[in-house]
Amino acid sequence: MPLIDLPVEDLRRYRAPLTEPDGLEDFWSRTLEETRAHDLALRAERVDVGLPLVEVLDVTFAGFGGHPIKAWLTRPAGATEDLPVVVEYLGYGGGRGLPHEHTLWAAAGYAHLVMDTRGQGSGWGSGGATADPVGAGNATPGVMTRGIEDPHDHYYRRLFTDGVRAVEAARALDGVDASRVAVKGISQGGGIALAVAGLVPDLVAVMPDVPFLCHVRRALDVTDAFPYQELAVYLSVHRERVETVLRTFDHFDGLHLARRATAPALFSVALRDRTCPPSTVYAAHNHYGELTAERTGTRPTAEMVEYPFNQHEGGQQHQLARQLRWFADRI
Repeated sequence: MPLIDLPVEDLRRYRAPLTEPDGLEDFWSRTLEETRAHDLALRAERVDVGLPLVEVLDVTFAGFGGHPIKAWLTRPAGATEDLPVVVEYLGYGGGRGLPHEHTLWAAAGYAHLVMDTRGQGSGWGSGGATADPVGAGNATPGVMTRGIEDPHDHYYRRLFTDGVRAVEAARALDGVDASRVAVKGISQGGGIALAVAGLVPDLVAVMPDVPFLCHVRRALDVTDAFPYQELAVYLSVHRERVETVLRTFDHFDGLHLARRATAPALFSVALRDRTCPPSTVYAAHNHYGELTAERTGTRPTAEMVEYPFNQHEGGQQHQLARQLRWFADRI
């Protein structure tokens, strides 16, 4: 596959134009305030899945609107101290699956909370267990256009809020060091991680791999791959709603939310990725933490690992090996 985006030298210095909507911080502060009016309703039940060296908890907490969100927590069996925790978000269409799929971080000595994705979990993997009880307006298949006419109704308002509440749930669990929480994810999960990094001010690390939902306006110009293509299909029918769609997604774009991040980050990008084009990933990376720097005088570090010959699969286990070393150095 040939070069599909800007030359790598241009990617590394790419400064995406900002289209941040007025009132973005108020939008998110009000969203989280409304959500926190609901009790966290945290429940954690130990389950025996035949892994004597790993403790597994079936976790439920209240996300956006007080809706119940499922998660798995794994940690080393017999650990007596409070452990750092990695909160992980999942790729588009996937669900939390089965607990034995999530043992690596526990094997490395950490707690690991894998958040289920509301209304997804039927596209790949081993399934999900969390419904999305909210729907609004016309939409194409998938979640990109659910509630697209108003950011208050949009699916990603709910999902990003769930992501913040997952951090709060992790911190409230026994055996977790609430002062050492990291977030990570691949593709959609990476986009959620960036959003949470901009909305939670005291994380210790952020690990977004080939993140989705970054620089959405450019993605629509340079790729015809799904899930971005869901927006193009919708707009091919609703021709008069282009600006409405773009303004809605400006509220959820990693380009804007990552500017508010405070924790060090380890990104990855695949230079032949048509699903999340490299320039969109670099857009979030190159703006990462800049608003924090303006406010505090200190900008969090943001490292990038490039995979020149990979498509959307990115670094896979090679990147995970890097994350294990990088995270250990941070804590």
